[in-house]
Amino acid sequence: MIYGANGYTGELVARLAARRGDRPLLAGRNATAVRALADDLGLDHVVFDLRDAAATRRELAEVDVVAHCAGPFVATSGPMVDACLATGTHYLDVTGEHPVFEAVLARSDEAEAAGVVLLTGAGFDVVPTDCLANLLHAALPDATALELAFSAPGGMSRGTATTGLALNAGGGRRRIAGVMVPTPMGTPAREVPFPSKVRRVGAVPWGDLVTAHHSTRIGDIVVYTRVPAPSLMSRLIRFAPVRALAARAIRRQPPGPSAETRAATKIEVWGEVRNAAGETRTATLTGPNAYDLTADAVHRAAEHLLAGTGGRRGGAVTPGAHTPGTAFGPNFLTRLDQVTVHAPKR
Repeated sequence: MIYGANGYTGELVARLAARRGDRPLLAGRNATAVRALADDLGLDHVVFDLRDAAATRRELAEVDVVAHCAGPFVATSGPMVDACLATGTHYLDVTGEHPVFEAVLARSDEAEAAGVVLLTGAGFDVVPTDCLANLLHAALPDATALELAFSAPGGMSRGTATTGLALNAGGGRRRIAGVMVPTPMGTPAREVPFPSKVRRVGAVPWGDLVTAHHSTRIGDIVVYTRVPAPSLMSRLIRFAPVRALAARAIRRQPPGPSAETRAATKIEVWGEVRNAAGETRTATLTGPNAYDLTADAVHRAAEHLLAGTGGRRGGAVTPGAHTPGTAFGPNFLTRLDQVTVHAPKR
């Protein structure tokens, strides 16, 4: 099942799965939009609201894996996970929200007892960064510090932009000695040698502050990307009425980047680990537009989870809560279309 199939990311996943010959069950709470997409792709569909716990459990009862693509995940993930644990359905999402990563990972014991895989961050947040972090950790197992940086041009979907409002309002974060520490947005900053060129980037509250810490146990983590210069709006966004106005403006924008924009833009990721002796390992990767990578990663993750007998064993993934790196290992990157990994080096 793809829940939230009529959203920007959900539709990309649905269309890709259909092109590859799969027949996912499309779902969501917008009956008109879900039905229209299902008719266009020749797929079955169901309509239900996650706020109706009984209906959610009923619709998931015969579903092996649900790709949860309906945000804001801080509101929708909990009810979906509850239903998955009750019905024995494997779960994956495409969240980028820290509280969601933490909440899903905290339910590992429940998932293990239920024989269920809970996979959080199965899209651009955080497949490439988490897998690269695990690749680097394998190259330097005693690493104590991790730095990651990404460049993802091409614009955002409405859902991503809306989530970003809340993240920006909360300010920056980095992890020091295992603890999440507030820091001004964009601080610290540094120059990063991406494969195409050196770019100036600043620290941001990206999901790997939770997921890479969970998957590698490295205590010091900073994640960077391009951060706009401070402005009056960036300061005002901390206030709820201003965020509400900004959210209204976002809803008037197109659903997300066009196919032409996605085809013309690529991601780049850089990572470095360091141990107490000062030894380092670095690695980079390049890939397609972030939304195309997300659709590909979600579809391949769902296929992997369906690989067990009757679709119920989760393939080789141990029941419990996982990041992409702990579920599939860093070599999952090599299965993704147009992704090239430049192996760790000193």
